[in-house]
Amino acid sequence: MSPSIFLSWLVSIPILAAISSSAAPIAVPGPKGFPLNCGGTDEVTLGNEKYIPDDGFILTGTKGTVKTPGILPILSTLRFFPDGQARKYCYAFQVTKGGKYLVRTIYYYGGFDGGKEPPVFDQIVQGTKWATVNTTEDYAKGQTTYYEIIVVSPTKTLNVCLARNKNTTSYPFISAMVVQSLENSMYNSSDFTKYALTTVARNYFGQEGGAISFPDDQYYRLWEPFHDKNQPTVESKSNVTSSDFWNFPPAKAFTRGFTTSRGKTIRFQWPPMSVPATKYYVAMYFQDNRTPSPYSWRVFSVTLNGLLFYKDLNVTEKGVTVYASEWPLSGVTELMLTPADDMPVGPVINAAEVLQLLPYGSRTQTRDVIAMEALGSSFDDPPADWVGDPCLPPENSWTGVTCTHELMARVQKIELRNKGLAGSISPSIANLTALTSISLGGNKLTGEIPDMGSLKDLQYLHLENNQLEGLIPQSLGQLKRIQEIYLQNNNLRGKIPGSLQNKPGLTLQVSPGNDISN
Repeated sequence: MSPSIFLSWLVSIPILAAISSSAAPIAVPGPKGFPLNCGGTDEVTLGNEKYIPDDGFILTGTKGTVKTPGILPILSTLRFFPDGQARKYCYAFQVTKGGKYLVRTIYYYGGFDGGKEPPVFDQIVQGTKWATVNTTEDYAKGQTTYYEIIVVSPTKTLNVCLARNKNTTSYPFISAMVVQSLENSMYNSSDFTKYALTTVARNYFGQEGGAISFPDDQYYRLWEPFHDKNQPTVESKSNVTSSDFWNFPPAKAFTRGFTTSRGKTIRFQWPPMSVPATKYYVAMYFQDNRTPSPYSWRVFSVTLNGLLFYKDLNVTEKGVTVYASEWPLSGVTELMLTPADDMPVGPVINAAEVLQLLPYGSRTQTRDVIAMEALGSSFDDPPADWVGDPCLPPENSWTGVTCTHELMARVQKIELRNKGLAGSISPSIANLTALTSISLGGNKLTGEIPDMGSLKDLQYLHLENNQLEGLIPQSLGQLKRIQEIYLQNNNLRGKIPGSLQNKPGLTLQVSPGNDISN
């Protein structure tokens, strides 16, 4: 695992079907979630959870199989993407605008492409590069890898994409994916208009066993066991209620915890890996393990990365959460719990999680996104990568689409000459008011030329050699910056609008192939 500008966090999980279902990635039943068996043709059941085929969520890619004996059924199939011309390969989920979602992507290579090492490629969510997928180390150990992010969707469509990068030598692929709705109150101290949260570590302390997830965690998060032979552990004598805690940690995570004797300090490395210098969301969960009584409480201070995280925290048998929304961490960090003076018992900790702040890049203007989606829908067979954000990341914009690179990206050029496109030109193209060039010549487009009078910056309009019908729109004469209009070899009729005749600086081509008169 190596740091990058957007750190790629890997969490390994076993792959064999013989393990308990709690150690496997858990799917999400019902309307709040989308559990996908990528590349599969049938519904797959893990315990009581069902993964559905991913066909309804993506329009590109090839289904493949993995021959490794005894693996979990969701790992025996995958979807891979051999199209080297596409700039990205996107899944699309219909979600609630402004809703908060956990996305987990799961990978097991299995040598599906005949190679010995997994390909390296990028993940993108809502137009921002999320992570570089490199599962080589885990695959060598016989393990799968998953990545996880929490994001708020600004629109009714949530897009999760894969893309090649300069290190991709084979085909990007994916084994399974889970998209799960979260309560709006969860992690709500974070500014999700500025950044998403990528999971670094989510641990419960002092217990044996596999990962805790559904049904113990109703939101399908994975809580990994964290062991430290130098830390005494203690069993709780009372139950807690998940809904009483910020972020709803599972009650099972409080069964045991790390503790120590009176007057002593707990200290250990956490998170369990070295981290790059940046800011993180950190939450910790505590409960006094003793039998409820007037004396069932502990007071101690929490220090993380050498900085005081919380002073004189009072922990009772009912439990408490403490968190920080933008906490600085760097390198190998130490968590330290120091008891208050004269405290008759030592500190205790049950669970904790840390998530890296992932700043969004620029955004594409929503009006442009909606217009481009409508334009793509009007084509019978648009390019395979016309899903997701049309402009972002800049190196993964849609085929034939050029955008401005401002804080709010705008679609500037559409160049799809001789691409075999059929269908029509959506009237929504008139909403792309930053367009300077439209080049759709040499296709099989039908229908009428839509009104484009709102495209005040348009300079070049090439619609020649199609099957367009009807009249030349009068509105084209309103385009003050227009330099070229090529309409020859269509099925247009009528007269050239007076506003286009003898227009200074305009090259107008309407013949041959149309029934046009001056």
